Amino acid sequence: QVQLVESGGGLVQAGGSLRLSCAASGSIFSINTLGWYRQAPGKQREMVAVITYGGMSNYADSVKGRFAISRDNAKNTVYLQMNSLKPEDTAVYYCYADGRQSFPSRYLEVWGRGTLVTVSA
Repeated sequence: QVQLVESGGGLVQAGGSLRLSCAASGSIFSINTLGWYRQAPGKQREMVAVITYGGMSNYADSVKGRFAISRDNAKNTVYLQMNSLKPEDTAVYYCYADGRQSFPSRYLEVWGRGTLVTVSA
């Protein structure tokens, strides 16, 4: 089994910054894509940012220039630096990983439980 544990959410004023972290643990052989998704009340879950093992990243248009995703492959950890936060960034942020599990050997796709980010006006 592989688990993802997020941290770093909280309440911040508009214009402020937060940094989310997500660590993967368990029976990991390799992790390919790591990413962050979010779901606001009454809305569908949407991709925020993803990053490959080699460091290629992709962002939602709404966060380009404000958010930065990074990863530490040695620690199986992904980060999301969020700057210039807006009230519309308020959501539960979920960590995502895919790759290969060690035992039993199989493809893995796993989600974290989510961390709440609230941006006040």
